[in-house]
Amino acid sequence: MAASPNPRARVAGDLIQLRPEGLYCPAGDFHIDPWRPVPRAVITHGHGDHARGGMGAYHTTRAGLPILEWRLGEQIYASHEYGAPFRMGDATVSLHPAGHVLGSAQVRVEVGGEVWVASGDYKRQHDPTCDPFEVVRCDTFITEATFGLPVYRWPDTAAVAREIVDWREQCAARGEAAILYCYALGKAQRVLAELAAHTDEPVLLHGAVAAGVEVYRRAGIAMVDTIPVIETERSADYAGKLVLAPPSAAGSAWTRRFRRAQQGFASGWMRLRGNRRRRNYDRGFVVSDHADWPDLMRTVRETGASRVIATHGNTDAIIRALCEDGIAAEAFRTDFGGEE
Repeated sequence: MAASPNPRARVAGDLIQLRPEGLYCPAGDFHIDPWRPVPRAVITHGHGDHARGGMGAYHTTRAGLPILEWRLGEQIYASHEYGAPFRMGDATVSLHPAGHVLGSAQVRVEVGGEVWVASGDYKRQHDPTCDPFEVVRCDTFITEATFGLPVYRWPDTAAVAREIVDWREQCAARGEAAILYCYALGKAQRVLAELAAHTDEPVLLHGAVAAGVEVYRRAGIAMVDTIPVIETERSADYAGKLVLAPPSAAGSAWTRRFRRAQQGFASGWMRLRGNRRRRNYDRGFVVSDHADWPDLMRTVRETGASRVIATHGNTDAIIRALCEDGIAAEAFRTDFGGEE
């Protein structure tokens, strides 16, 4: 079955529509992860491309509420337990685990017996820092496609954590610090949780990472011990220390305190060696908070959806593959980012 040549042709009757402000549900008069201010926003998770300021009211999961409060400050919030339905206008809405980061959710919308699910960002790999992904049956599935190419296939993250420990030990033998760049919300906490099974050595944190780690600790997430770099002396010997920092810190004045250091990057993009070389990292570690190609395809099939809408990322390949399998597929060109 070929993709619809005009994805907007059915927009008038769609439960979720693409509007200038973001994904909109007319029956419930709310938006999902809008990128412009709207009266009512249902937020899938706390990353900056999905949770933006300026909304009249925010609906989120109870587990994700502390992250929104940390990132957005005082707002009007309504929090919901996973799987608990609530009404918004004529729509019945519920939030279901997405496995992306702490409190992340898929948004299930039902009107008149028709069910749509907007996945937000999600992954199927085990992650000790958040609830695992839940397959939600639906008629139409709006899926992310950040890593929507067959080359993206993730290794076991526990094994990658062991590689990070080995790298730190190699750096220690050379009198170097090991600076690992990773996203400050979700990725850093997952790395710290996975490291807890392999080392008792405290990890040093850039201030931007430390704030998010504290939010996770208050939520009861177990991670290896950490020390903010700001609490160490500028003259300290960092040889053999593992340091987590956001990618924005690379090449900044902050890094000058580490007189001898190797630099690594934890990301799904490290699956391709060329990405590591272009970014000038010494090491790349494949850790992603998004679904890889096999899990994207598996998830679509398990939802039972007869129609799929792919958003942000490599949508062309997944649309082509799904159409070949007889599933009507198209794309929404959204304003969401990918994995940094």
